Amino acid sequence: MGKSQDISALAAASAAPPAFRLSRYQWLTLISAFLGWMFDSMDLNLFTLVLVPSVGQLLHSTDATEISKIGSFIIAGKLLTWGVGGVLFGVAADRLGRSRVMAWTIFIYAVFTLLSAFAHTWTQLAVAQAMAGFGIGGEWAAGAALVAESWPERHRARAMQIMQMAFAFGFLAAALDNLLLGGFGWRWVLGVGAAPALVTILVRRFVPEPQRWVKVRDSVDAAPAMQTFAAIFAPALRRKTIVGVVVASAAMLGCWGGLTFLPSWIHQLSVAAADHRDVGSTVSYAFILMMIGATLGYLTLIWMLDALGRRMSYFIFSVGSLAVSLVLFMTVHDIRGVLWLMPVYGYFVIGAFGTFASYLPELFPTRVRATGQGFCWNMARALTSIGPIAGNLVVAKFGSFPAASAAVSLLFIVGMVSIWLGPETKGVPLDD
Repeated sequence: MGKSQDISALAAASAAPPAFRLSRYQWLTLISAFLGWMFDSMDLNLFTLVLVPSVGQLLHSTDATEISKIGSFIIAGKLLTWGVGGVLFGVAADRLGRSRVMAWTIFIYAVFTLLSAFAHTWTQLAVAQAMAGFGIGGEWAAGAALVAESWPERHRARAMQIMQMAFAFGFLAAALDNLLLGGFGWRWVLGVGAAPALVTILVRRFVPEPQRWVKVRDSVDAAPAMQTFAAIFAPALRRKTIVGVVVASAAMLGCWGGLTFLPSWIHQLSVAAADHRDVGSTVSYAFILMMIGATLGYLTLIWMLDALGRRMSYFIFSVGSLAVSLVLFMTVHDIRGVLWLMPVYGYFVIGAFGTFASYLPELFPTRVRATGQGFCWNMARALTSIGPIAGNLVVAKFGSFPAASAAVSLLFIVGMVSIWLGPETKGVPLDD
């Protein structure tokens, strides 16, 4: 009896499917995309942290109003090129390959961030930052498509969250760079932005194009660039594209007020409390706490996206983003309170970006995946480019930094509603 049971057990074991193991290539795609997005985030945020000393020195001025005005123009230009670059490089990634285009974008933003450190006028700084914006915008579309198409369906959402988590690590890297090198001058801080260029060696040497994309490329005649772009507005994809743009825009615009006005609000609170601590360091600490919270948000989404689905996860994070924004900007009146709420703010507001990091690539077929997700993500980012210029008008309209931020956060409601107009992509195989 015991012998027959042993034989049956062995037969069952041999009939069971072999344990799934991730390949070396799949890990390399995730590592390269993680590093690309991390350094993307670092180079994106470095200038924000050194805006006052860099623009002030180049203008030979200490006038806060003048520095803020010029700095706003530089940031607006960078956000605009980010949006345009994301769309253009998204099309390029569908036509020329994910890893190839990702390497190009990393090299572009690394080189021009480095060149920013050598600017002698504010216009040179503006041009260098704008050119860096092209690469910063294009990297996410190529990297996200690379990971989505390389990882199996049951692990894809988790891989996308790990990649998206790199944004928080990049922000932390930028803050640490500023804390460690800020005392030596803003040029040293921006000079570190050249480091990502080394990642291009890893990408081009060890990360070939995903087989899913190669098969589609070989089986379908290459369409002209404009035809590739127009395909995301064809009847079968138009609704998905519109929903993708709206949910991404609601999340980005909803948090714009908080992220934009936070440094000025902290400065204002410091003056009111006669707090003589270094305001720049306090801002860095605030953003570090925010990114720690964001990392926890991404970790939560690793489970939540598969357990509750993409749409419900986005909805929950949007509700949380609105709630914490209103509490922060309507009830807090001192720096201590701001710092205490930063991890919660980061958990929901920045963590919410992880929801459409998984959702957007799943909305589009392989032949236009980078184009579609790049357009949705970067169209939303381009819309935020008006923010730095309109910031003073928004504050004047609502009377204070926190009131303006609270009003802007109401845009999260748009995302809560619009997410239900798109399809649920949980458990749906990628379409080629």
